[in-house]
Amino acid sequence: MKEEKILQTIFKLLRRIAPEADPSGLAPDENIRRALDIDSFDALNFFIQLHEELGVTIPEADYGQLNTLAELTRYLASRVA
Repeated sequence: MKEEKILQTIFKLLRRIAPEADPSGLAPDENIRRALDIDSFDALNFFIQLHEELGVTIPEADYGQLNTLAELTRYLASRVA
């Protein structure tokens, strides 16, 4: 799967979690949770939805490594089928 498709999926899911925000305006190295004011419960739901949409299991131990669009996209691109 190409990174562009992964980004589209990330943006779609972020809009569900933070409907008042525009995730497409995030810089690649900007902290997603801080920029969109996403709490830990919403972050967990986001990772669950990523798994459902892309089929990628994200272990809880990896959550702390996935703070920016660049980190998240790289991570998912290396694991998506």
